[in-house]
Amino acid sequence: MADPLHMTLVEAAAAVRARQVSSVELTQAAIDRAQALQPKVNAFVRIKADEAMAAARACDADLARGVVRGPLHGVPMAHKDMFYRAGEVSTCGSKIRADWKAPETAAVLERLDAAGAVQIGNLNMTEFAYGPTGQNAFLGDARNPWNTDHITGGSSSGSAVSVASRTVFAALGSDTAGSVRMPAALCGVTGMKTTFGRVSRAGCMPLSQSLDTVGPLTRTVADNALMLSVLAGRDARDASTLDVPVPDYVSAAGSADVRGLRLGVPRGFFDLQVDPEVAKLLAAAAAAFRGLGAEVVEVAMPDLDAINATGFLLTWGDVVGVHGAWMRERAGDYTAQTRGRIEVTLAAGGADYVDAQRSRARLLREFVAAVYSKCDALIAPILAFPVPRLSDVDVSGGPNMMRILDEITRLMRPINVLGLPALALPCGFTPGNLPCGMQLIGRPFAEADLYRMGAAYQGATDWHTRVPPV
Repeated sequence: MADPLHMTLVEAAAAVRARQVSSVELTQAAIDRAQALQPKVNAFVRIKADEAMAAARACDADLARGVVRGPLHGVPMAHKDMFYRAGEVSTCGSKIRADWKAPETAAVLERLDAAGAVQIGNLNMTEFAYGPTGQNAFLGDARNPWNTDHITGGSSSGSAVSVASRTVFAALGSDTAGSVRMPAALCGVTGMKTTFGRVSRAGCMPLSQSLDTVGPLTRTVADNALMLSVLAGRDARDASTLDVPVPDYVSAAGSADVRGLRLGVPRGFFDLQVDPEVAKLLAAAAAAFRGLGAEVVEVAMPDLDAINATGFLLTWGDVVGVHGAWMRERAGDYTAQTRGRIEVTLAAGGADYVDAQRSRARLLREFVAAVYSKCDALIAPILAFPVPRLSDVDVSGGPNMMRILDEITRLMRPINVLGLPALALPCGFTPGNLPCGMQLIGRPFAEADLYRMGAAYQGATDWHTRVPPV
């Protein structure tokens, strides 16, 4: 068999079940690649080779007895170092938790375990998930596999890098203001920012309980749909999860038919201050959907700047609750950028936070009425400009920090405030051979529709099949 790590997740899972490749072979190959690439891309916090190989051998033994644990049986993965596993260290990308051992296992890891997945390690991330560039002065920056002088996007940096570099077949990330979508776009992979309440956050490090979501990063839409079919659903450990039926995401991705769907091209906010190269790629993507039979319509945007402002207030209020005590007792253990951002939050007032919470239901109603009466999903950029160099965004708490970080998250943050799902897809390359990504933004709990559209697009294009040079 050619390099088995170049299979998709769907292909790898099928190959293991058919005993065309063993879990031991796949897992050893993933560990070998992780170790070989670590000096170049710094994707991992730790590689759990012994534990992973023991799990892979157990998967193969089960299969020999005719036991299939689930749809991910024997497939190696790795996850952002904020998804807890009981008794194991979870650094959350920080010095403060460098030796902290988790008291519980994250619900999403339990679901992946039950589906048969093998975890080979824990992945690099921005400190406490509080940063969109992917940089980490404590653990060292994860490096973009397309060009290591450029940022990965964050905060799920290691997740995107490990999937893009064909080290693992899928990885978990979190998205509070773009932390799945940004690294997916900048590293050329597929990522789902799930509807708020769709996937459990129990046993996950909190950043902003008002906005945090969990979602998978994969190479293809079909892979992503398979992952979400395992992760989605009500969880008694997380009161924010909603008892909403889980659609057949795999079938939705398999249909890949967009005829009869309306794709909205935003007028206002999403098309402002966008680099011409990025705008050209988004226009080509919209044209591809039109060629596939979708109706492409222009849709005027409501006041998303006001929604963005609400997002800042919600984040700031929640961050104070998580980090207030540490800031009083261990402020010097934060990196400069994270400490600077938290210091900004301390100025936020409680009344502003309460008002922001009260406004969310109204903002969602108004957005749904204004937008989804005219289309089934929006197509929008994720980042308004090509992938920046590390040196361009190394703000480290300086005077331009908030402006630069706001520019990076501007096109993603409103979607978290509204709690909507958004699917990040590769849509081309800017000059310098750097990936560009777009987001398809849907109604609440419309992930299946987004998978249907995304799969159709990936069936007509090959951006998602490109492999980075690293």
